[in-house]
Amino acid sequence: METMQHHEHDHASHGSHNHMRHAEHDHAEHNPKTFKVWFWVSLALTFPAFYFSATWQHIFGFNAVSFAYSNFVPAGIGVVLVCTAGLVFFKGAIRELKQRKPAMMSLISLALIVAAGYSAYVSVAQLLGFAGMAMDFWWELASLVTIMMLGHWIEMAAVTKARSTMRDVAALLPDEAELVAGKTTEKVAFADLQVGDIVLVRPGATVPADGVVVQGKSVVDESLVTGESKPVEKLQGDLVIGGTINASAAKRGQGALTVRITAVGSQTLVSGIMRLVAEAQATKSKGQLLAEKAAGWLFYVAISSALLTGGIWLIIGTQPVGFVIERIVGVLVIACPHALGLAIPLVTSISSARASKAGLIIKNRSDFESARLVKTVLFDKTGTLTTARRTLLESKLSIGSELSSTDELLAFAAAAESQSEHVLASAIAEAAQLKGLQIAQPENFESTSGRGVAANVAGHEVQVGSPALLTLNNIHIQAADLFAVAEANERGNTVVFVVVDKKLAGFIEFGDELRESSLEAVAELQRMKIDVAMVTGDATGVAQAVAKQLDIDHVFAEVLPARKGEIVKQLQADGRRVAFVGDGINDAPALAQADVGLAIGAGTDVALESAGLVLVNSDPMALVSAIKLSKRTVSKVRQNLWWAAGYNLIAIPIAAGAFAFAGLELTPALCAVLMSLSTVIVAANAQLLRR
Repeated sequence: METMQHHEHDHASHGSHNHMRHAEHDHAEHNPKTFKVWFWVSLALTFPAFYFSATWQHIFGFNAVSFAYSNFVPAGIGVVLVCTAGLVFFKGAIRELKQRKPAMMSLISLALIVAAGYSAYVSVAQLLGFAGMAMDFWWELASLVTIMMLGHWIEMAAVTKARSTMRDVAALLPDEAELVAGKTTEKVAFADLQVGDIVLVRPGATVPADGVVVQGKSVVDESLVTGESKPVEKLQGDLVIGGTINASAAKRGQGALTVRITAVGSQTLVSGIMRLVAEAQATKSKGQLLAEKAAGWLFYVAISSALLTGGIWLIIGTQPVGFVIERIVGVLVIACPHALGLAIPLVTSISSARASKAGLIIKNRSDFESARLVKTVLFDKTGTLTTARRTLLESKLSIGSELSSTDELLAFAAAAESQSEHVLASAIAEAAQLKGLQIAQPENFESTSGRGVAANVAGHEVQVGSPALLTLNNIHIQAADLFAVAEANERGNTVVFVVVDKKLAGFIEFGDELRESSLEAVAELQRMKIDVAMVTGDATGVAQAVAKQLDIDHVFAEVLPARKGEIVKQLQADGRRVAFVGDGINDAPALAQADVGLAIGAGTDVALESAGLVLVNSDPMALVSAIKLSKRTVSKVRQNLWWAAGYNLIAIPIAAGAFAFAGLELTPALCAVLMSLSTVIVAANAQLLRR
């Protein structure tokens, strides 16, 4: 995981918290607590507004307590609410108008201004004694504000909940760490940790930052970071992630871990994930852009409808001015594009949060939404379908080798590979260390993707790599050695060749361990009518052996990195959507070429930049989950769009009084209820993604 470094040095010790502040900045003006407080205040004031309203006294046949100017209590409450709770909407409207994007806040504000203006006119007329039978809307205005506050509270609470996932992860980071100083330990502030520090993580303690285990054996709970449900075993040389928990059990003989810190602050995996989540939430899908445009258009539709409503009713002249004003206010209220504006953003937030809990980070919304259309999945083998951990099974000198022993062969290989980050290099180094071999310092180190490494070791030119190394350098191999290599390949093992001074010195055989979920993932994809193929730089025998275990029919073996992208193109040539799953630098071209690129196991920086989706937990089953979540997400987007748009098409004519002849009329307050109910339905439908 230490490859998740983005070399951001600003405020490194507090990088994760900075990312959270940045991610939440856009919603500072829409704190659900603000709407919650004003909802209860508005509700408390609405009751006396109803009680003293002449309309409600007439409907229910009661007389309110009478005192001087008691009939103006609703007016006073209405003015207070407009000048206090209403400011939330007015500020939003000003912000929309400054951006030249009038939408829901502008409509709500206009409705409040029209209703309050007309009601104020009626109240002043009543005070002066010439209002006649005109009715004010103060009680309706109070209920309108209250219902609006409730709708916004529910909406923003849902959005805030959807965006809280990575904040929960950031909260896992401890305030202190136990720094190893010689034979003792001392408590230091988390912010003071530096790369290279050695820390002790006791049973039950939280790993303070990303690092590598240098001593100890334990199991670590990574569920909140990677979505991995089972504790993961950690041995010497394994990577651990900041924010995960040492979940050792004494009965298993496991305990503390000594960890060398490899990344701190903004360079840690948690900080990187939070950055990716923030970027993903900032990107917008085609559906979201369409919804935002539609919400903007609806503002002008509502204004036009309100003007048309007022004009037609005034021309007809069969209804009093109060009735006409009610219809205008009703149209403005019911046409608020609340549901339309919420339809996509809430689904987007929830799907991103749902994905991140499962260890899937959505970098590119288009890639994520395209995942539902995938018909072919191309897996890189090493580190994807198989684990990144390799076991060195056997070292063997070639026929005619000039080396004296397999230990010398291993020492040359370990020296040449000492500066390589390849998984086989780690296995070679670990085997050499266990044997206690002296490893020389290499010079002129070179690494070529898909072929191997080269270096000068103790005056000898040493090359270590795949079969392509022999072919490209015309290195001769005896038939008996070739037969031995073929047998190893048939067993499903990987063979690495060691060349010293341009002569084959020997070869090393490695075991390739399948991931536990690989078979299940391949089978599930095939049940979903998705073709599965595998690509690898390994020998054909190794590739075929792994493919046979996984029941994969299409195999591309001994493939150089540049060819992976071409293979993706070949598969796309049939008009099929292709997903590529890989974890290394060699996979970057294929990840970029694929319709859906998915970097597994956090991958490398290059792989992360090329992929549209990132699997943190290295579990191939997460791809299956991603495809299913993609289908459900797009389905919810479409459902919400149809509901929000259809609701407005039907609701506006009713609010305008088009069916008044049949006795179907909507008061502004009832319009507010229906508008808020539409918003709640959209929000509730989006919440179903959490199941």
